[in-house]
Amino acid sequence: MNILRSKLNLTIALLAISLGVSAQEKKQKVDGVIGVVGDYVILDSDIDKSYLELSSQGIDTKDIKRCEMLGKLLEDKLYAHQAIQDSIVVADADINNKMDEQVSYMVEQLGSMEKVVQYFKKGSEQEFRAELFEVIKTNRLTSEMQKKVVDDVIITPEEVRNFFKSIPTDQLPVFGAEMEVAQIVVKPVVSKEAKQKVIDQLKAIKKEVQEGSSFFGKAVLYSEDKGSSSNGGFYKMNRKTQFVKEFKEVAFSLNEGEISEPFETDFGYHIIYLEKIRGQEVDLRHIVISPKVSEEALKEAKEKIDLIRKRILDKEITFAEAARTMSDEKETRNDGGVLTNPKTQSTRFELTKMDPSLYSQVANLKDNEISYPVIDEDRTGSKSYKILTVTNRYEEHTADYSKDYTRLKELALKEKQLKAIAKWSEEKIKETYIKINGEYRDCAFTNNWLKK
Repeated sequence: MNILRSKLNLTIALLAISLGVSAQEKKQKVDGVIGVVGDYVILDSDIDKSYLELSSQGIDTKDIKRCEMLGKLLEDKLYAHQAIQDSIVVADADINNKMDEQVSYMVEQLGSMEKVVQYFKKGSEQEFRAELFEVIKTNRLTSEMQKKVVDDVIITPEEVRNFFKSIPTDQLPVFGAEMEVAQIVVKPVVSKEAKQKVIDQLKAIKKEVQEGSSFFGKAVLYSEDKGSSSNGGFYKMNRKTQFVKEFKEVAFSLNEGEISEPFETDFGYHIIYLEKIRGQEVDLRHIVISPKVSEEALKEAKEKIDLIRKRILDKEITFAEAARTMSDEKETRNDGGVLTNPKTQSTRFELTKMDPSLYSQVANLKDNEISYPVIDEDRTGSKSYKILTVTNRYEEHTADYSKDYTRLKELALKEKQLKAIAKWSEEKIKETYIKINGEYRDCAFTNNWLKK
């Protein structure tokens, strides 16, 4: 709890610095303009903010020079400035939603909106919100422009091969130990009565909203989606956004202001309120509630997975066959239960970068050993049982083209993206108004900010 409280306090401190509040104001430092990029101004204190932000992420900053930090700030402002020139639109509604989320968080931590305004040394809530809006908007513009620069960069197999050949043998990357993991999941059977109870609850919520209640408030109170409930169940999505098929079908069938009937996905039962249609994108809010599983159903699931484990150990069936025919996890059963690494989209997990909860479940498993049943809980609180096994191990090794193609492709793509960014930056620096003041003109920048 103390660690959590420290992180919360650090977040408040970081935002305070972003909005111009000093943690100690015994001495006021004259905060001069040290750089200008297009319409953006960089202050000397912005460098101090950057140091604190990196430190909050656990990054050692003692060897990072102020000139290097300024170079990064200049890059960020160039992105944001060019985003405006390229007419990249960041919807005010998105910024306001993010701002509301942060303001709610601050009010929760400090006690009231009045205390938030006082803490940040602002004259009014309106002034505080206006400055916070600009901070969030600038960050979003920077992110969108960076994405646009590299979005069209692709890598071919031939380029990957040439990239690998270009690396001197004594400089080839070393990849850490990895493993492939498979699992079988058994979900407790939910009774019809439990499902109907949730459907009736969602219908009642829909009726109350139609009669004037706030969907935002209902989502905060009742939705089991921990990723969106605090923000009133809000999501922005298009047809390519990674949502389950059933959710997308309902979302894109609604008219503005319409609330769906309850419908089922693997995460539970939902209702969706379509807030706004923006061309190919929609703003929506949703509430998801999962039917509660009885202790008897949980006990039956445990007995079923115990039996599956015994049949595999007795060699009546292989783990992969059991996964394909008996696992309740659709995402993995067709692949014999083999998990996909969400960060790399490959089946390998590097041990030092593995999710701690998964690592703890498989770290001590020997070859062909099957774990005892583990109870698992998803983000909505639904419980299930699973067994796991390690299907392959890869010791730490020097990069090999045939064995490590996927990872080499990632490195080659990253290098090509960096080259694209460098070329883009060189071109935009030439055509953008940039000014650097005082002692910072003596910095040895990587980019030609001084246009020498």
